Amino acid sequence: MMRFRFIEEQLGKLPIERLCKIMDVSTRGYRAYRTRTISQSQRADMVLLAHIREQFALSLNSYGRPRMTAELKELGLQVGHRRVGRLMRQNNISVVRTRKHKVTTDSNHKFNIAPNLLKQIFVANKPNQKWVVDISYIWTREGWLYFAAVLDLHSRRVIGWAVSNRMKKDLAIRALDMAIALRKPPKGCIHHSDRGSQYCSHDYQKRLRDLGFKISMSGKGNCGACPRA
Repeated sequence: MMRFRFIEEQLGKLPIERLCKIMDVSTRGYRAYRTRTISQSQRADMVLLAHIREQFALSLNSYGRPRMTAELKELGLQVGHRRVGRLMRQNNISVVRTRKHKVTTDSNHKFNIAPNLLKQIFVANKPNQKWVVDISYIWTREGWLYFAAVLDLHSRRVIGWAVSNRMKKDLAIRALDMAIALRKPPKGCIHHSDRGSQYCSHDYQKRLRDLGFKISMSGKGNCGACPRA
């Protein structure tokens, strides 16, 4: 089974005959595998695997088996950690553990990109004129802890924040909502971020448009929106 799956994943890179020879299987056996009807349990695994791949991408490749299982259960899927672990292992979905660096910006997406309205001018002459947002992280004994923040450039104070031990897609929205509830910004306030998928997502962008923000994003290759001290 695993040999046939490997061949399917490599199709287009090498001829089928060559792949079958490498994996020590017959071309007749591979064709029989492709044409046979899959079982109900296999179909269920395929659906679950699609959810696992989606959540793994949303977490920026940071979910291991326990957190992946918890996330899937939050989505309403009745799954156990053994089944999740098996599918992740069989499909080479694994976390590269490191304390040195954690990627929080995924700019490889198809969402729209806004122009840079700040032009590296990280100062403001009045409150609620320019807001900048960013997501950072810290390593703890329990794993990575993610921190989303909203900063007013006039006072350079954090006016909204949210914390989670998982890179959930609503982390940035919760920080934004806190800042909005505290400041009630007027229309025309500039909201500046990097090009990360959390800030470019449809839900986040709609929230900004509904409230009349001017949307600004940093240039390509700039992984952080907030000015450094």
